[in-house]
Formats: sequence, C-alpha cells, structure tokens
Amino acid sequence: MKSATEIIHRGEGVNRNAAPLTTPIYETTTFVFDTAAEVQAYNEGKSPKFLYSRYSNPTVQAVEQTIAALELADTALLLSSGMAATATALLALVKSADEIVCSAAIYGGTLHLLADMLPDFGIITRFASLEELAAPERVLGDKTKVLWFESPINPTLRCVDVAAIAAACRRRHVISIIDNTFASPINQQPITMDVDIVMHSVTKYLNGHSDVTAGALAGPSSLMARVDKARRMLGTILDPSAAYAIGRGLKTLSVRVERHNANALAVARWLERDKRVAKVYYPGLESHPDHQLAKRQMRGFGGMVCVDLGGAQANAERFFDRLKVFKRAASLGGVESLCSLPVLTSQWGHTDAQLVKAGVTRSMARLSIGLEDADDLIADLDQALA
Repeated sequence: MKSATEIIHRGEGVNRNAAPLTTPIYETTTFVFDTAAEVQAYNEGKSPKFLYSRYSNPTVQAVEQTIAALELADTALLLSSGMAATATALLALVKSADEIVCSAAIYGGTLHLLADMLPDFGIITRFASLEELAAPERVLGDKTKVLWFESPINPTLRCVDVAAIAAACRRRHVISIIDNTFASPINQQPITMDVDIVMHSVTKYLNGHSDVTAGALAGPSSLMARVDKARRMLGTILDPSAAYAIGRGLKTLSVRVERHNANALAVARWLERDKRVAKVYYPGLESHPDHQLAKRQMRGFGGMVCVDLGGAQANAERFFDRLKVFKRAASLGGVESLCSLPVLTSQWGHTDAQLVKAGVTRSMARLSIGLEDADDLIADLDQALA
C-alpha cells in the first residue's frame, strides 16, 4: 500500500493483547463489521455489537451499567446534560394532548421546559403544590401520563413522600419520575420505593468534580427502551470522553457523599444557632418540617443547605459578596463549596407567584457544601454574616 493508505490504516483498531484495568475511551463515531450478516443481526437486535456512537458506545455503556447498579434499576442511559435527560424522557413518554403533573416546587430549568416550551407541542403541565402532593392520587387526572417531582427539592430541601407518590401513580397507571440529583443514589434509592424512573443531573454529585456536564435516567427496560429510541433520534447521548470522566468520579461517590453529609450537617447546625440567620433548611435538622420523612426514606441528608438571611434581596447579596472560601457559582455537588442565590440562578425568571409556590424567597442563599474542613467553612460563613 502507498503511504497515504498506510497512515490511515496501519495500527488502527483494537489491540487484542491489551486487557485494560479501566474501561478505555472509545472515541470513535462508528464501529467495524466483518460481514453483511453481522449488520443484519445488529439491526434485528440479535447482536451485542456496536454500530454508531449516537446509538451506543462501549465507554458510555460501561458507565450506564454502574449507574443502573447504584439505582438498582434494570437499565440506565447517559445523556448530554440533566436538561437533555429531562427533555428526552418527556418527549419519549408523552404526546400531544397528554398531561404532565409536576411539583410546583421544582428546579427552574424543568419548570421553564414544562411551562414555556412543551405547550408548543400540545403537552400541558399542571403544577401541584407540596400540600396537594401529600394526597397524590387527587392530583392525577384521566389525561395524566407522567408525574414529575423532586425530593429533596431545589433549593428549599423540602421532602415529599416518595413511596406514596409512586403507589398512587402505579394505581392510576401514571409514570412516576423523580429528580434524585440532590440526594444521590448513596442517600436515596427511589426505585426501591416503586418509582418508575430516576433522573440525575450527573453534572452534580455523580461526577463530583465540576468538570463534566451530563444527565442520566434509570428505570425498567420497558420504559427505558422508549427513552433510548428518543435519545437516538434527538442525539442527546453523552460523548465517550465525558462518560470516562464520570466513570472515574463514580468510583469515589460513596466516600465523597459521606463527607458531604457530615460537613453539611455541621454547617447547618451552626447556622441554625446563629441569630443573624432567619431560617435554615436542611433535612437533617430536627427543625426541618420533613425531618421524620427524610429519616424514613433517606440514608443520609446530602450536601445542600439553604439559608434565608431575611429581609430584602440585598441582604442575601451582601452575604454572597463577602464569601471567601465558598465560591460564588451556580451548580452543586463538586468537591469545592459553592454559593448561589436562587433568584439569580435556579429560579431566575420566576414570577413572584411562582416563587411563592416554590417556597423560595429573594433573601435565600443556597450552599453546596464541599469536602473542605468544616471549621474553615463555618469560619467563612461567620465572617460573611458579620
């Protein structure tokens, strides 16, 4: 062969003598078949081979298997972001004239997708308050196909009865989907409480290092097959390099979450004793309205703390601007501690009525408690409150 051909083909492909300890990054768009019969078998679902990385990829699949095991699910799918996971799941499971019931206290991105975009496709969402979700069967109608909720809720850390919601949905043949991002599967496994599908913004705790944007869905094979078909058409699968980083992050998830839990509880207890703070929201505090419920359905209370400084938004902004160890940034779940103001990030664009329904005030600050020394975090909060 001439040099132009040699430089393309020489050395390419799998090294049959290599047995890697970690899953390699299969950074390839397409995969090779030996015969037409192999392609035919793949198309008929009779072959474990791979065809195209928009459909599936070995690196991505390996991490999906880990997430499925963590959530005790049949199947998991990785997607390009948490919002990609949300949109792909809903477009796969509902159609025009169907109804979604969603908790009114919900992540802002989810709310805007449901309220501002999906109505253009004829999909209507009815938002239910926390009080209404306490009697979940009453909020389900004849056209309801999906009930979407969070627990703990962003940013107030309120919790809902996961098992009760799941049971009501099962009785009415409604698909229940929970955003389990704040808890992580280390602290809460909703599928053991009969939830149908679990969603994660993998960007947060599952990755844990603030360097990859991704989402995940986990659930029964029958439902996930529908979502997988939509993922193929929408092209929302995650890139293999990002999947590799997530796989590496997952290996330390249990030890990271243990430290997040401990640090957050220490910070929350200190804040609760400080008279400069109007209110502290953390499910691990006995004063939290859902503490007993959280104890029943969670193994740990997570790394998120919400604090209300009281008064006007300027009070939260002054606190926010004075922080030194806590980084002023959106997102959460990384090794470093972050602070954000919900009205400027996760609840940006909400009307006053929507903020009230979500239980969010303009004087709130949301703290993502990282893995630093708890004493240093408390000292930073103390000086910021001065």
